[in-house]
Amino acid sequence: MKYLFLTAFCASSLLVASAQTEAIYMPETPLTIVTENAEHSITVEVADDPEETATGLMFRDGIAADRGMIFDFGQPREANMWMRNVPFPIDMVFMDTDGSVLATVSHVQANSERRINPGFAVKGVLELADGQVSEFGIKPGDMIVHDIFDSAPALAQNPDADADEAETEESEN
Repeated sequence: MKYLFLTAFCASSLLVASAQTEAIYMPETPLTIVTENAEHSITVEVADDPEETATGLMFRDGIAADRGMIFDFGQPREANMWMRNVPFPIDMVFMDTDGSVLATVSHVQANSERRINPGFAVKGVLELADGQVSEFGIKPGDMIVHDIFDSAPALAQNPDADADEAETEESEN
């Protein structure tokens, strides 16, 4: 049954993507990337329905360094990303339900139909301009703060919560 659903979803995505001939622009929201050394605030478009996730950055001329697109899959699933009709390279960040970075891929080839998949289920994928993963210093374990993640409200209110908790535990010992 799982494979039947996956096959149907892929087929419908292909139909939507092949019928599409122009860019789809989605609602923009703020997003914060929290790395070991800094926080980076950017604006992202949110792709969260089948047509948006099938189209993504297709038929665009590029993506600015302070912009991105976040794909919200709802429940975690294996992400099979591709670059059909995306004429510029990008970086990808794969995230868990709490926004933690699980994997990154840099310099994804433009116009490629090769599947990009980290090999495990993810809640979302963040697409950034080529080179931004390195520029921001994003690596597994870093956090992406956005409304689609369970931890977004707590992290937004107190981004140093983990550090404060560790200091308290240390002083008690």
